[in-house]
Amino acid sequence: MRPIHCVYWCLYFMLLHIFCIAQDDMRLSCRTAQSDLVFILDGSWSVDDTNFEIVKRWLANITTSFNIGQKFTQIGVVQYSDETVLHVPLGKHSSTKDLIKAIESIEYMGGNTNTGKAIKFANEKLFALSERGPNGASKIAVVLTDGKSQDAVTEAAEAARKKGIILFAIGVGSETEEAELRTIANKPSSTYVFYVEDYKAISKIREVIRQKLCEETVCPNKIPIDSREEKGFDILFHLKLAKKAKKTQGSFYGMKAYHVTSRDDLTENTRALFPDGLPPSYVFVATLKYKGSVLTEDWDLWRIQTRIGEPQMAVTLNGMKRTVTFTTTSSAASGTQTVVFNKSPAKKLFDEKWHQLRLLVTEEDVTLYVDDLEIESLPLEPPAGIFINGKTQVGKYVRKETTVPFEIQKLRIYCDPEQNNRETACEIPGVCASFGADIDSTPEPCICPPGMPGTPGQKGIPGSRGSAGLPGSPGMPGLTGLTGQKGEKGTTGEPGQRGHTGHQGQTGLPGQPGPPGTRGQSGDSGQPGPPGPDGRPGKELSEQRIQQICREVLRSEISSLLLSNQLSQHRTCAHCHSRPGPPGPAGPTGPQGSRGFPGTPGSHGLQGHRGLPGQPGIPGLKGDLGEKGEKGNQGRSGIGDPGQPGPPGPMGPPGVSKSGHPGTPGLPGRDGQEGKRGYPGEPGPPAQDQEGTLLLKGQTIDVTAEKSGQFWIWCSENESKVQLRMIIF
Repeated sequence: MRPIHCVYWCLYFMLLHIFCIAQDDMRLSCRTAQSDLVFILDGSWSVDDTNFEIVKRWLANITTSFNIGQKFTQIGVVQYSDETVLHVPLGKHSSTKDLIKAIESIEYMGGNTNTGKAIKFANEKLFALSERGPNGASKIAVVLTDGKSQDAVTEAAEAARKKGIILFAIGVGSETEEAELRTIANKPSSTYVFYVEDYKAISKIREVIRQKLCEETVCPNKIPIDSREEKGFDILFHLKLAKKAKKTQGSFYGMKAYHVTSRDDLTENTRALFPDGLPPSYVFVATLKYKGSVLTEDWDLWRIQTRIGEPQMAVTLNGMKRTVTFTTTSSAASGTQTVVFNKSPAKKLFDEKWHQLRLLVTEEDVTLYVDDLEIESLPLEPPAGIFINGKTQVGKYVRKETTVPFEIQKLRIYCDPEQNNRETACEIPGVCASFGADIDSTPEPCICPPGMPGTPGQKGIPGSRGSAGLPGSPGMPGLTGLTGQKGEKGTTGEPGQRGHTGHQGQTGLPGQPGPPGTRGQSGDSGQPGPPGPDGRPGKELSEQRIQQICREVLRSEISSLLLSNQLSQHRTCAHCHSRPGPPGPAGPTGPQGSRGFPGTPGSHGLQGHRGLPGQPGIPGLKGDLGEKGEKGNQGRSGIGDPGQPGPPGPMGPPGVSKSGHPGTPGLPGRDGQEGKRGYPGEPGPPAQDQEGTLLLKGQTIDVTAEKSGQFWIWCSENESKVQLRMIIF
């Protein structure tokens, strides 16, 4: 028995070795990654038969992106309404053909929408019973629904997440609730929640869903950026560059970089860096500087090689031609494809300064960015997977194992291609206004050190005049109205300090002027001015004239209001570089100093007293409709199948058929009560709104703007005035 036992063990290890070699010789990508993937499909009455067929075709298309089997992706499918039905168990099918056939045979159920029950079912009846166990492959669930759940989803979703299940939520149509989808899905919702307007539109997000599912399987690591985390690979971290290379000053003071020399070998097994390959789309980012003879050499900033040293992927800097070459995998016989970026803006990478090189790689093309400037986009064929039995290297001469001397600050691959829109090159001097901030960490508040002692200040100028009312448009022919009220005038700023008075000299040439006095402080707020005289009554304005007035005011004032709003929201740290230092030392004694220059404007004057009450306001808007009643379940109708013909004999009575029971229609929602007549709104606080009042031949136009991003305008008329209100959201 013992010899037989040994033979079994030898055979086991031989098979294991053969399997490992086969794995090494396989191109790995999202297609080959291991995962348990479950689709939870809404089968309630609101979906209907036609849309459910669209969902099945969409699901079949997505499954073709994965290798199906126990060593790869196992797919399960459940449909839910009042109850949850398991159509495709995890691991039942080992080929894509069998899986698609099973998906196409699913029949639409109909019923109510119990999403919470379906999530609990998938957690307990599929994932918990997977052959790969709780600590095996990635566990992902995709919930697709077109309405609000009629049971609780929060507890079920939380229980699934605690078991390590990653939840995506796809909402179809206007009946879905955003808050409910966010409760179902993982965070951030920008990654795990999707919306489409109808079932026909779900085909538009097929590739996005494929990419997101792929990221969950091949990108297990996360890179902290600001207040969030991005899935990807921090190559410098995985190469343990902090232990291999000397630290040096980065692109800005306080930024950490590494000085790589020819003695440093930046090599790692590809299996350790990319154990499951790379996603089909990703963003490659590198911040570096190099100089001297390296500027004329051809070297690979990053490359992945096969076991025999053949290139699979590479980003190459060509010094003599001053171009950038990108190499990636291909399904062609050569196994690789190469594109060259040779437009002149890319040549700035060779000027011995810090630069950021960024590549957005997709299945269709690759785009080069240098310091946030898009240089060129070149087409690609769909890439294949990579062999992980070779090496990944950084900073090597082309076709050599010698390390290039250079400085590196960042080297990363982000799995989400949308990171290309969020990534900036503010770490490069001159690219962003607030340069010097560490974009990889939460920005600290601006703490400006005092500058060098400045020259003595100058005498302040009088405070600025208060803003006047908006100009009015001419009224309809009639009596001439008075001009609008003017804003209050600010008080004069305090005069700056005068220079020291010199000693009385002898009669002769005048002495040299002393240094200017210190800068005056801002003037105090002006007192409210008296209200202007009332305008004489004009003729009644027509509706067409009201619209004309609104258009004219908008054309003349909208740009300035939006500009002031943008300026109020814009904050940078640029003031750190223009902050005045403390006053300089007093100048030598001399004759009386010349008059100082005007000081800074005083603050705006206070708002004038509120005018007399106007005429009664216009009737209030109609009240909102009452809440719509819940939609009733759609009944199913049909005609029963005819009976089987009887045996030959005397003619019997005709067969009977009857219609199915129609569903009970939902009760209509009750009409809401008519709203009460509204009252004119009180003016907003001065700190939030900007207001102006116009008198148009006895008519009044009020203009109000809140400081936000978009705007809404309201024009109306009462017995004595036309109102124009602009609210910027």
